[in-house]
Amino acid sequence: MLHEKANTMTAGTPLDQAERVIFMLHGRGGTARDILSLAQHLDSGSAHLIAPQATNNSWYPHSFLVDVSENEPWLSSALDLLKTMTEEVLSRGKRLDQVYVLGFSQGASLTLEYSTRHAGKYGGIIAFTGGLIGRELNPTVYSGDFQGAPVFMGNSDRDPHVPLSRSEQSREIMEKMGARVTLKVYKNMGHTINEDELDYVNTHILH
Repeated sequence: MLHEKANTMTAGTPLDQAERVIFMLHGRGGTARDILSLAQHLDSGSAHLIAPQATNNSWYPHSFLVDVSENEPWLSSALDLLKTMTEEVLSRGKRLDQVYVLGFSQGASLTLEYSTRHAGKYGGIIAFTGGLIGRELNPTVYSGDFQGAPVFMGNSDRDPHVPLSRSEQSREIMEKMGARVTLKVYKNMGHTINEDELDYVNTHILH
């Protein structure tokens, strides 16, 4: 069984009344409920929050640093789910610049991979400890133009799962595609989200 929209949780302002939509993607072993709890620390305003739930609490089975083929068909299912949900939001009258995609860890990598494969003028892209997916990054799968959309990436200088070099590679690719990327690096930070990251996102992305 692959990822299913039926397991998605929502919160915040009803979609038709919301000024923005924030997709929130949990990490490996996490849940939609977990990532929705992060909203209490975000200045999300009148936002409609959408948190899909990965089957077996994981978007793809292996590290994001292995060959993409090793994480199939789960990775494609996750990307397709995000595409379907984004198209539904746009069909309900929202513009892409009202859409934000946020994720932590495995969810952060999925956030970056999805948005770079479907680049456009998003309201914002927020990746708490993540990077583009694959053993070697394949620029041919990325398409579109971010048109100056703001991207925030936060990472430790020595994260056990996400090497800083991959975050730096991801920034370079996204900048070439027109994104305004801020990568903040934290010395000896654990695999977590810290207060400075939240402050930056609230001030510069969700303002």
